[in-house]
Amino acid sequence: MNTPPQKRVYPKLPVWIVEDHHDVVQHVYRAIGSKHIPMKGIKMVHLDSHPDLLIPVNMPADTVYDKETLLSELSIENWIMPMVYAGHISTVAWLHPYWAQQIKEGEHTMCVGKDTSTTTIRVTSTDDYFLSDALYVPLDQLENPKELSLHVIRVNPVNTSQKKECENGQSGAKIPKASPTGHVHVEGAEQSETDSPCTSSGHPHSGSTAPENSSDTITKADEGSTSYITSRLVSVIEHSDPFILDIDLDFFSCKNPFKEMYTQEEFALLQELYSFTRPDQVLDEENLLDCVERRTHQLEDLEAAFGDLVEDDSQETIARLAANPGMKPLARLVHSLKNRNESPDYEMVHQAGLTCDYSELPHHISSEEEIQQMITAVQLFLEALPKPTIVTISRSSLDEYCPAEQVESIQNEVLNVLQSLFGSLDIHREYQSIPAESTSQTT
Repeated sequence: MNTPPQKRVYPKLPVWIVEDHHDVVQHVYRAIGSKHIPMKGIKMVHLDSHPDLLIPVNMPADTVYDKETLLSELSIENWIMPMVYAGHISTVAWLHPYWAQQIKEGEHTMCVGKDTSTTTIRVTSTDDYFLSDALYVPLDQLENPKELSLHVIRVNPVNTSQKKECENGQSGAKIPKASPTGHVHVEGAEQSETDSPCTSSGHPHSGSTAPENSSDTITKADEGSTSYITSRLVSVIEHSDPFILDIDLDFFSCKNPFKEMYTQEEFALLQELYSFTRPDQVLDEENLLDCVERRTHQLEDLEAAFGDLVEDDSQETIARLAANPGMKPLARLVHSLKNRNESPDYEMVHQAGLTCDYSELPHHISSEEEIQQMITAVQLFLEALPKPTIVTISRSSLDEYCPAEQVESIQNEVLNVLQSLFGSLDIHREYQSIPAESTSQTT
């Protein structure tokens, strides 16, 4: 009788620390290549103020099969979905601090595949996060679709007294275990819109939950609490699962670096130019496709306009561009920018605009006390999980998403928690080998 090969185990838990988040991909691929994590069906617990679930808009889908080319195409906001399309990652639990709300709370099931009309990677989710980047396509337009199970879970800070209560078993909301079906019912929680899995029709359906009378029921008021987070996670990560624990240090304290580059008035004008209009009728396929087409043209027109300004920002050019539909605020924006700088970086202005669609980038610089409360929250829910196979950490400090003056102390706190929970660590400080300079990128 053939016995299955034994799972490979690292002698010490490897921790890869990078500066820019997409640089973790090469270390994930290395773990796949060494057979410490499987080729398919990987689960990831992703702590971040940003989902990082966008897609390189114009990258051919087949790029995922050429590792070196793929790595050169990725950015900090779009490194996960190519690994989903390649078949490696199937489940992502995005744990977000309470100040980050880019995707609706709850469980989402979507398909990620190759758009037959453009040969790029696209997704069936109708959440604003994807619609506002014109990434939606219907299922029947996808080739080689892969299913992604996305769990969006809010994390609230935990103060010291709460931690002591949990340690003494005195917490008012005790940590429930997953039901036999692997689901925990959350009483009163609205089910997030759930897109159809890749094997069924193109119509959204509701996700499954445990029965109403489940002894594991907790209330919607508990969202963000340790008990709620743990319940959700243990329904995703089973004890024997190899999984990736991925942490962006801006989870604990986060800046929107564009807020320091532009005035409030300029930001308001960018929001007007880049505003995203969601379909206000029923989300049927026709309305969704119309929305994506309008949004695609809007973003293409804005990119072309700022491209023209790079070449020539004379009054005549500005007037010509501002006369186009939806471009009226452009004249005031450019006038304001040029008042502060004779040669504005128009490409950077466009990048800033892309973050001003349906919501702003998160901006919450935490106090030292709040950082400690978020560290405590993370420690409490990680205690309920099995040991991860690998840990990837992004500093995000050179592009200023994590405040540079806080990143070292946050990193040390995180490493201390990991060591206390999982024992000896094999730490690789990859960020120390890069030059101390970077350009801001959107997330």
